[in-house]
Amino acid sequence: MKIAIAAPARKVSPEEMEFAFRWLRDHGFDSVFDDRLYAIENIAAGTDELRASIIQEYMDRPDVDAIWMARGGYGSIRIIDRLDFTRFVKHPKPIVGFSDVTVFHGKLSRLGIPSIHASMPHILANKTPEALQSLVDALTGKPLHYEWPLSALYRPGEASGVIVGGNLSVLCGMLGSDSFPETDGRILFIEEVDEYIYHVERMMYALKRSGKLDHLKALLVGGLTDIHDNPDPFGKPVEQAIFDVVKDYGYPVAFGFPAGHQPENRAIVLGKEATVSIQPGELVRFSGATFY
Repeated sequence: MKIAIAAPARKVSPEEMEFAFRWLRDHGFDSVFDDRLYAIENIAAGTDELRASIIQEYMDRPDVDAIWMARGGYGSIRIIDRLDFTRFVKHPKPIVGFSDVTVFHGKLSRLGIPSIHASMPHILANKTPEALQSLVDALTGKPLHYEWPLSALYRPGEASGVIVGGNLSVLCGMLGSDSFPETDGRILFIEEVDEYIYHVERMMYALKRSGKLDHLKALLVGGLTDIHDNPDPFGKPVEQAIFDVVKDYGYPVAFGFPAGHQPENRAIVLGKEATVSIQPGELVRFSGATFY
């Protein structure tokens, strides 16, 4: 399996990529990249034109089996509209990443193409063995089954539906565009990092006021990492802030999904059917479909 490495957003260095390239070799994958991966344009991995052209090339190359985004940061939204998905739709392949790569996940879901929300090369060494194995499983077409403890906040129930989502901030930045995923009748997954509690609540209200939370099958909240409070306390933890925004709906809600900006970043095949069971006194159970 040939996996092309591309940087759609922030710049990366060869040193940051060493572990990932070794990991690919150890698992029998062939990496495809060249010196353009290390291009620099201020904080970005080269100009918008360069980054878009590299991804377009890998999208259209028949010998490339998957595209693994090197890192997030910021920049995917600047190039998504430069890409032509005409050939890609006919011959789809996994696009893998998370965080800023949520832009790609949203766009692909609107095109009816699944994608893989998973760890990225520049921080791969910090991930748990379970997270790394889940990436191998997602790339090789093995089913994904996860269990985790029920938190104090939840709404019980069972649901099946196509799972969509990603980073909450990036999702809110795509509202009103053709890159925002359809949420009606879907399971929505969200995660966040390095935000203030009130920022998170405001973003949840943005989704609610735009109708994006009205008709979900379920809401799964992943990692809420390095969330900050103000010197004058907001008055509630971030989990409660999220739960309060969706308290009037009837669909199942669970926190603690093992994915996001954290060592335990399990792979999710977005744009495909998933099931979730949230029951009192039990582990939360999630099953996801394969890409292929």
